[in-house]
Amino acid sequence: MALILNLETASTNCSVSLALDGRLLALREENSPGYSHSEQLHPFIEELLREAGKAFTDLDAIAVSKGPGSYTGLRIGVSAAKGLCYAQDIPLLALPTLRSMALQLQGKEGLLIPVLDARRMEVYSAVYSNDLKEIRATKAEIISPESFAQYLASGNVHLLGSGAKKCREILRHPNLVFHEAIVPSAREMAGPSYEMYKAKTFEDTAYFEPYYLKDFMGKP
Repeated sequence: MALILNLETASTNCSVSLALDGRLLALREENSPGYSHSEQLHPFIEELLREAGKAFTDLDAIAVSKGPGSYTGLRIGVSAAKGLCYAQDIPLLALPTLRSMALQLQGKEGLLIPVLDARRMEVYSAVYSNDLKEIRATKAEIISPESFAQYLASGNVHLLGSGAKKCREILRHPNLVFHEAIVPSAREMAGPSYEMYKAKTFEDTAYFEPYYLKDFMGKP
């Protein structure tokens, strides 16, 4: 059995979940535009453990959302995860933020494109099938009228996340479906982190760094 603490701090949503063998036991999160991570993360962790009747010594691993996303948010989450791993001598797991977002719409007809707001008209994005196979890897890009055009001819394209709002301002196509309210959440980390734990897909705690992805690619 594996008790895993999942930390998601890549966006405005400070989110923590506790899961046993991939089954969600408890969830705490607050989506604040002011980024409440530094104030809320550790209290959320303590509340979850207390609610589940568990102690830090019961944890088998810590999973953290590795990005891309907010530089400060990612640093806070990864620093907390590393500290707990060192203190309890347990492994560190790192999950792609955009894939966790896509899990929220798994099974929807069409393609899933999580888009996290970056700056100006820039987003972090990736493309997945509705059964979560990666079609295009994560990258940073500037949104233009031609963005995602190669995918729109094949059917519905779901744009999900904080970047969907700026996409709506520029992109026009009947196959586009916007899901602006979706944010990364530790809820969707429960199953994948357990699968990674079973496969022993652990990070080097000393040297692990978040996936910042700060280099943006514009149109030539």
